Amino acid sequence: MKSSRRRRSVRLAIIYLSAAALSLGVLAGVQYERATRWQRQAANQYQHAFDELVTAMGEMDTALQKSLYATTPGMVNAVCTEVFGKAMTAQMSLGALPFHSEELERTSGFISRVGDYAFSLSRAAAGGSVYTPEALESLRSLSETAGVLSGNLKSLQSELQSGRLQMGELDAASHALLQTQAEALPRLGDSMRLIEKEFPEVPSLIYDGPFSEHLTGRQPRALEGMAEVDAEAARDAAASFLGVPRSRVYPTGDCAGDLPCYGFGTDAPGGGTVYLSVTKQGGQVLSMLSSRPAANTGVSDKAAVEAAKAFLQRAGYADMAETYHMKQGGILTVNFAFRQGEVLCYSDLVKVSVALDSGKVCGFEARGYLTAHCLRALPAPAVSAAQAAAAVPDSLQILSSQLALVPSDGQYETLCHEFKCAAADGRHYIIYVDALTGAQHKILILLEDESGTLTL
Repeated sequence: MKSSRRRRSVRLAIIYLSAAALSLGVLAGVQYERATRWQRQAANQYQHAFDELVTAMGEMDTALQKSLYATTPGMVNAVCTEVFGKAMTAQMSLGALPFHSEELERTSGFISRVGDYAFSLSRAAAGGSVYTPEALESLRSLSETAGVLSGNLKSLQSELQSGRLQMGELDAASHALLQTQAEALPRLGDSMRLIEKEFPEVPSLIYDGPFSEHLTGRQPRALEGMAEVDAEAARDAAASFLGVPRSRVYPTGDCAGDLPCYGFGTDAPGGGTVYLSVTKQGGQVLSMLSSRPAANTGVSDKAAVEAAKAFLQRAGYADMAETYHMKQGGILTVNFAFRQGEVLCYSDLVKVSVALDSGKVCGFEARGYLTAHCLRALPAPAVSAAQAAAAVPDSLQILSSQLALVPSDGQYETLCHEFKCAAADGRHYIIYVDALTGAQHKILILLEDESGTLTL
């Protein structure tokens, strides 16, 4: 009997101990899962902060490059304000990272110096001052350093995105990549002041060619006075645009937005589907896109540009001038702007895409043109091209010039002399000078490679 009770007690003890061990195991598993989830969330937050830092540093680098070529108080104020805003964004992103290495502390100090100095120059420009030779030299030194630092941070970002580097290893990796930055730091005076003030974000990279941000939320000028069309009339317009029988075009659904449209599709002879949008007001083709993938072979860039020009003429778009083009994924996209007399109207934008394996047009987009196009009452320039050239700094060589109508804030447009220039390092810039006042209006950086041209 005693032996039986003893065995029962042992079994109960084993059961209790097993249950306790199981409970501890479950609890440990839950705690481990919580810790893993927290670490994952923290890593994602740090990755987001680092990505924001890389973006802000790149934008600050671009703004500093622009600042070197400002020659009027208004432009100095504008570009230095932009530099200050980007520096503040970079500083906040850097502060969110869980690293405290000496190199990152020097980086933080450098960003603060850039922001301080840009703010002091902006305040001086508000009082009517421009750069002194010493200030320009300091800006140039800051710009060179920012370029090195931005490139190093992008290298780190590439390592993180590829998985070759983990967020936990970033502190050590930064030591090797950022140590070159300290060598180029300029010595700035003690007069810099940092005043807490919010500055508006200024978008810098413009993918659709210069001056595309004006397209959002505007009533379409080119469609003013035109009547609404029904779906059948829109279908006829789509068939005519494609040069195919009406029977081959079928509806795909309506779309809303700033320019309400009817949607259509047709089966392409070479495979895939061609989709079109036709505006309900006026029955104009807003966009066309082929789903067929294209290969980057067979057709030269020059031939593709000529094909885009010919297509645009057949579509009824007259007086259009090629501005920039970009090649990506076997497709070359050409930007065209309307030319009224001698003036290039950048707002009136049309994009035509050509497949580089067939030379056929595979894309079309006329939102800018339909939104902005009209015949303008253009003023006569009060400042000649020769007089306007005085606003271009001596450090730039003028390569070409033309008159251009440039969109401004508030949906206005400014008549400018457009000067394409080259710097000593080979980089190309565009300086816009107001044709009525002779003051600098805008500065753009051209990014040119074998793929085409983008503007900063």
